[in-house]
Amino acid sequence: MKPMIFTLVGPDKPGLLNSVSKAVYQRGGNWLGSNFSHMAGHFAGFVHIDLPAEHHADLLELFSRHPDLHIHLVEGQAATNEAMQTVEVTITGNDKAGIVQELTHALNQFNLNIIKFDSNCSSAPNWGSMLFTAKAKVAVAADVDLFALRTALENIANDLMVDLDLIEN
Repeated sequence: MKPMIFTLVGPDKPGLLNSVSKAVYQRGGNWLGSNFSHMAGHFAGFVHIDLPAEHHADLLELFSRHPDLHIHLVEGQAATNEAMQTVEVTITGNDKAGIVQELTHALNQFNLNIIKFDSNCSSAPNWGSMLFTAKAKVAVAADVDLFALRTALENIANDLMVDLDLIEN
């Protein structure tokens, strides 16, 4: 078995996930993890599977002909064993153009790796504008100054609320 990752996107309709999971199962694959969302009328996501090597080409061919989804399939890579700690970052504030770029730029200044990043905007009736929220899971070296990281993120805008939680590995 070899790890594979695939991404998919297409106009949302019933049965999409069933067709993809059935193709993986019929080729002896094991579905290890996935994340899906409905965005702007489309179904989008990514999946981690283990698949017998002799079925890689077959699955790739089948996915390339899927009538409703654009699917990109790649081989997975072995995880590294660097001494890192995991921090969960939660950010809330007024939405503005460029906020994700500003946040990721600040995170990048600390040479960390973003493992997961989820964001959304919702109506904030009491504020009269859109409310931006993001939750990121990041891998950081053990010697990273978390206070400096929080300060850098809070300095992006005076209305940002930032929470950092160290996750025990």
